[in-house]
Amino acid sequence: MTFIRESITAIRMTLVLWLITAMIYPLAILIVGEAFFPFQANGSVLLNVEAQAIGSTLIGQTFTSDAYFHGRPSAVRYSQGEQASPTGISGASNLAPSNPALLERIMEEANELQEENIQPLAELIYSSGSGLDPHISLRATFQQLSRVAGARNIEEDEILRLINLYTDRRFLWIFGEPGVNLLRLNYALDLQDVNRL
Repeated sequence: MTFIRESITAIRMTLVLWLITAMIYPLAILIVGEAFFPFQANGSVLLNVEAQAIGSTLIGQTFTSDAYFHGRPSAVRYSQGEQASPTGISGASNLAPSNPALLERIMEEANELQEENIQPLAELIYSSGSGLDPHISLRATFQQLSRVAGARNIEEDEILRLINLYTDRRFLWIFGEPGVNLLRLNYALDLQDVNRL
């Protein structure tokens, strides 16, 4: 008789825990997120003036034009047409440091930066582990400032104001380093160009 009673108690506890952890908790998190943090809860997707999604501020984008600040290189091809991965898989290339293909890519990146008169900082030539970094350091941003200002035919001071605006500071003022969100910065530069016309 005690075995049946204990089995029923165990089944009840399992059902209650399942209800709490699989239904109530996720629903509560969803409601709180949508009510108080809708931008973050929906992927931090940045919309243009036509209310079209142009990218997530949490995921690095590929910018190749001289009129844009360039981010870290990425082994992930999530935003390049037919090569795009519909699953959003992230990750590094997994090439060993001695791999000739990796060394060749790094040398090409470094040479291109030197031709543009940009110091080849590590974050501009090495890809990240996730391949999704949306930020670069202030130092790497300032390295590209003259190129972007020249390509857009504007004063560097106008861009400096935007760099300060889209720099994410240290978390709780002590953790991490400040970083510039490139999607926000580059889109703000586009908006500024449109407003000047």
